[in-house]
Amino acid sequence: MSRETTIGNPLRLALIGMSGSGKTFWAKKLAEKGARAIFCDDEIEQRLAPRLGPGRYSGINGVAAWMGWPDSPTYAEREAEYLAEEIHALDEVLQELEEKRDSSLVLDTTGSVIYAGNHLLMRLRRQMTIVYLAATEQERQLLIERYLNDPKPVLWRGAFQPKNGETPRETVARCYPALMEGRRRSYEALAHCTVQVAALRDGTTDADGFLKMIDSKDARAR
Repeated sequence: MSRETTIGNPLRLALIGMSGSGKTFWAKKLAEKGARAIFCDDEIEQRLAPRLGPGRYSGINGVAAWMGWPDSPTYAEREAEYLAEEIHALDEVLQELEEKRDSSLVLDTTGSVIYAGNHLLMRLRRQMTIVYLAATEQERQLLIERYLNDPKPVLWRGAFQPKNGETPRETVARCYPALMEGRRRSYEALAHCTVQVAALRDGTTDADGFLKMIDSKDARAR
């Protein structure tokens, strides 16, 4: 990056939050300014490729289609496979950061990173500044609608609890808010600082402004 930052030298940022909160957008913005970036969705897809290929699944939507709706017979097994590959990908990233102390990185995590286990998450917290991109209640409702209309991979981890007479979509609409609330608490506990997504959507914040915002919030958090 072209500017100095108090976040750390080298620059190490891990962006966390629900799918659709802007993690990938800001990781790409920082990459355009010269930061090295890793996108966990891509890493997981590559690891799952031998299982995705026979069904001709590709891209993040293809991974979601392969996993299936949470009521499908194969969902639990494929959810576990997805999480295992996510854990392996995150472990590799952290091994590199631990071995190469001068290595910079912006990490675009998945919404399910909080399920990677306490040991791995504490390693992540030691190696990187973790930034939680938090959505408002209104924005969270939009994320629910987006999932219903354009599903992305979601690890429900037992939060999908159908009632008699409900369609799967009705169960998702009812249970997704509880899933998001549980994740919100986990994201807040894991993060070094929280940035409100609404504050980034005025169209005036660029990559440098994003880093300055994190600088100030991270300093206050300390």
